Amino acid sequence: MTTRKKRTSTTRIDPPPPGPRPVAVALALGGNVPGEIQGEPSPVEHTLAWALRRLEAALGPLHVASLYRTAPVSPVPQPDFLNTAALAHTALPPEELLALGKALEHEAGRRPGVRLGPRPLDVDILLYGDLVLDRPELTLPHPRMRERRFVLVPLAEIAPDLPVPPDGARVADLLERLGEGEVVERVEWESFP
Repeated sequence: MTTRKKRTSTTRIDPPPPGPRPVAVALALGGNVPGEIQGEPSPVEHTLAWALRRLEAALGPLHVASLYRTAPVSPVPQPDFLNTAALAHTALPPEELLALGKALEHEAGRRPGVRLGPRPLDVDILLYGDLVLDRPELTLPHPRMRERRFVLVPLAEIAPDLPVPPDGARVADLLERLGEGEVVERVEWESFP
């Protein structure tokens, strides 16, 4: 009886090279006029819920704040806004995340118009990890987030301790520094999650 020699492989299989590491991102979403989803009129809240679902499909799980009603910060007469914030993790570069937000805005019916005018959907990148960036098409952190209660209130609801570059100030502290100002009224989601 012959003994068989155990075969061993000499082929080495290396693990795939690591891809980009996911980064925590904070987004602000808002709108104040009906959008158009798949050719059909869509109330503002439904447009926001649709955008959140699309973002979740692209980025993975989202942590979403309550819905808030605020008066527009604009000299242009227009309806009140509905606003929210969301946290996600993504390996998309900031420019691709911006492109995703702009594509959703366009798909919801947003078209170029009056600056600070009414719009069915606004998707802003507030934070992309601790990245500080100043380019014509994208500034991070969002250049006006520290002065906007309608941004900080929903973000503080879901991430009060989130540090904001460049100084690492906590979202809750930024909101406290703003003090009283514009009214940010919490309203119940009817169509999300």
